[in-house]
Amino acid sequence: MFAKDALTDDGFLGGRLRLLQPREGYRAATDPVLLAAACPAVAGESVLDLGCGVGAAALCLAHRVPELTLAGLELQPDYADLARKNAARLGIAFEVHDGDLTQMPKPLRRDFDHVIANPPYYPAAGSPSPVPGRARAMQVATPLGDWVAAASRRLRPGGRLTLICGADGLPEVLAAMGRKLGSAAVLPLAPRDGRPALRILLQARKGGRAAFRLLAPLVLHRGPAHDGDRESYTDPAHAVLREGADLLARFR
Repeated sequence: MFAKDALTDDGFLGGRLRLLQPREGYRAATDPVLLAAACPAVAGESVLDLGCGVGAAALCLAHRVPELTLAGLELQPDYADLARKNAARLGIAFEVHDGDLTQMPKPLRRDFDHVIANPPYYPAAGSPSPVPGRARAMQVATPLGDWVAAASRRLRPGGRLTLICGADGLPEVLAAMGRKLGSAAVLPLAPRDGRPALRILLQARKGGRAAFRLLAPLVLHRGPAHDGDRESYTDPAHAVLREGADLLARFR
């Protein structure tokens, strides 16, 4: 469990949401906010967040969509504990379990309308972070295919997977979908206009049979390069990351 002085209290969605995070270790940034913005959940539906960390994606989603049944799975107990604390501080019901997605805890072996996931995407062979919690959260230990398989098992027929990962992981994700997940749409996330997408958002439906769609990229930053210690988000990115807008229109 993290000591109180080892935590920071950080604002998300333009300060509309505040979450406790470890001062050192894995710290949620834009990925979970983008993931939450792309999930098409509506009030009354159930959502499972695989690898929920401190709860950033699930709690951002709950801020936008009321009356969801939220559950989360987190491998690192300290982070799972923070997710519970963050939910309690916000007054949001969030059932968080410690455990490994390849050995799903029994309480989570049920059907969900949605599964969301932000798997690690740094290669396991790379230099690890000196902070164990950050290394474990960001470097690949469980193959992306296992994440997709676990999500598929937990989705009800017609349920949707929404996933964010490195662009180089897309072939593995698509291969792992097999015949169980289809109707896939992929949104490339480009850091700047004219730059290659480094991450992608994918949405797929269990049992879906519609044609694959590759959507126009979401460009995150204005200008050709970083030009100072200030935000440079494009208007669409600012709307999502700071104002809590959704990305659903891009998946329709």
